[in-house]
Amino acid sequence: MSGNRELFRPEERDLAPIGRRAIAYAIDDLLISMIFVILLWEPISAAQSMEQVALIINGVWLYMAAAQIIYHTWFVWEYGASLGKMATGIRVADAATLARPGFQASFNRAIFRVVSGIVFYLGFVWALFDPMRQTWHDKTASTLVVNA
Repeated sequence: MSGNRELFRPEERDLAPIGRRAIAYAIDDLLISMIFVILLWEPISAAQSMEQVALIINGVWLYMAAAQIIYHTWFVWEYGASLGKMATGIRVADAATLARPGFQASFNRAIFRVVSGIVFYLGFVWALFDPMRQTWHDKTASTLVVNA
């Protein structure tokens, strides 16, 4: 194998555990969801049925996806970690250098994070079977999630 293969051996990286990544995911999604619940409290509380609530939420889905993309792009680009990752002591790193990802990688990762969720969360499940614990969005952005 080539010398580059040696750079990506899992035992040489301090990869973040899947459990902490899951907790970070939950924190981040809860934060964004709470913002939308606050913004939509009036129409949701006035809804007469669960179907009406579902219609309200479906009506803002694109805005929620955009908010997630903006949130994750900015935090990963600026700090190398979202608030959830900061709370759990993990961070996103460039796979080759372990440096904080640049804007393009952060934006790519944020977009494909949404895609990973849309496709029945298969993009996230992928990390369970990947030796580097990379999700689809990590693979497309050439990033790893490591302990901070």
